[in-house]
Amino acid sequence: MTAVTTDLPLIDVASVSSLASLILDEVERAVVGKRAVLELILAGLLADGHVLIEDVPGVAKTLIARSLATVTGLGFSRIQFTPDLIPTDLTGTVLPGPDGVPRFVPGPLVANLVLGDEINRAPSKTQAAALEAMEERQITVDGHSYPLPRPYFLLATQNPVETEGTYPLPEAQLDRFLLRTTVGYPGATAERDLITRRLARCVEQPELRPVTDADGIRSMQRAVETVQANADLVDYVVRIVEATRTNDSLEIGSSPRGGLALIKVARARAALTGRNFVTPDDVKALAVVTLAHRVVLRTDAWVRGVREADVIQACLDQVPTPTSLTAEDQLVGQAAGPNGMHADA
Repeated sequence: MTAVTTDLPLIDVASVSSLASLILDEVERAVVGKRAVLELILAGLLADGHVLIEDVPGVAKTLIARSLATVTGLGFSRIQFTPDLIPTDLTGTVLPGPDGVPRFVPGPLVANLVLGDEINRAPSKTQAAALEAMEERQITVDGHSYPLPRPYFLLATQNPVETEGTYPLPEAQLDRFLLRTTVGYPGATAERDLITRRLARCVEQPELRPVTDADGIRSMQRAVETVQANADLVDYVVRIVEATRTNDSLEIGSSPRGGLALIKVARARAALTGRNFVTPDDVKALAVVTLAHRVVLRTDAWVRGVREADVIQACLDQVPTPTSLTAEDQLVGQAAGPNGMHADA
């Protein structure tokens, strides 16, 4: 397995923003017209979380994962989840070596960036193996635990259309995903550009170049930890989470992990834009994709066609927005300066 490096270069949020722009520009050579989605997934990686993509086949979910791994220089593996998978198919197993001494043979969960394709097609026992990797950053085989390489990022997919032969992820596992999002169909202009590029290059995919490596991503993650969230901002997040617990359409509101996740990914978004402080706009932009999969609808609301995303948006609308940042935050933001990232990622 990849050794963990402790001597990482210290970088500031302006450097994070510049490097992120290079990463996204290179990935966009393969993934056309999805800048906002790519920024969201990169924010999940920099926040040291995991991302679940729910979308129909053919919208570049696998291409996004492969391209991001190539451009960031991260070790990549892909798992096609099927009903016959067992946990050791993911974690690996212990086998006797040539000298008869047992040796651990790692499975596909042991990589920096793991694509879990159609994760809901595997039974719960197999899903649980991925759950340990996501939460504990380790896997357990024959009673022995093995640390996973860092950074560790699981990008899982689900097809929301087909339900036959699937095993819905339990709420406890959904809660381990920092973000849940979709890719969506490209617009007509982007789709024409996609086809035109394919015709021009005469090969299936462009050859992407690495922009950074695993240590570079870990340095970016460390820089995200320096991003500040003032007391008013923290209170704003707490009130949003509390609003989910009293909403009439929800059986279960967000746990405290939801508030922690929202702050975490908001800090990553701020760093991507070159700021070392979080604003209410960061929170608003990310609340739905961070909290909607952490709540459970009441049966009557589900029957009425209410969506979790609609409820989270309603909670956002009812919680007053902090009107200003501290003077110190304002000065810090002016010094850092934005890098032109999408404000609606």
